Amino acid sequence: MKKVSVAIITFIALATSALAQSKDSMQVIPIDKSPADIVYYPSRAAFDRNEDKTPNIRVVYSRPQKNGREIFGKLEDYGKVWRTGANECTEIKFYQDVQVGDKTIKAGSYSLFTIPNKEKWTIILNSVTDKWGAYFYDKAKDVLRFDVPVKTPINPIEAFTILFKDDTNKNIRMIMGWDTSYVEVPFKVLKSKNSL
Repeated sequence: MKKVSVAIITFIALATSALAQSKDSMQVIPIDKSPADIVYYPSRAAFDRNEDKTPNIRVVYSRPQKNGREIFGKLEDYGKVWRTGANECTEIKFYQDVQVGDKTIKAGSYSLFTIPNKEKWTIILNSVTDKWGAYFYDKAKDVLRFDVPVKTPINPIEAFTILFKDDTNKNIRMIMGWDTSYVEVPFKVLKSKNSL
């Protein structure tokens, strides 16, 4: 019985010590101010119910916060290539070919850059992925460039956000917004037998 009590006390002492060290260690690691997020079209809930199906589009991006700052034209310069979020450049994956305007984009992964301006944003799909920010952006690797008009939300958007909405005629819109600006990017998924 005495050995069991000593073992329990020793275990509690070691666990308390480990917890204290882990709390100290966690305080040293800064929390990311622009957490990563993933958005799917259709939503995960829609295709989780259909195990034999795959999504059409996935976007992996980071969500910087407004924190009282003026964003476009101040924090993010007008007319300059932006990573479309924070940290690594935003990545968009098409599981099937998509059509943008009259151009077909092959299934695959692309970097999503933008050039914000007051009245319009230039949307850029680039073939180079897995880069930090827009520091290594190479215009020669662009797959697609086109402009979309800027719209104003009812209320400022605190965290940069990307989401998808269904449109008419099986088109979808990728909506990207932050602060007092948002844009809508139209896509048409060229359906395959495995898509939703």
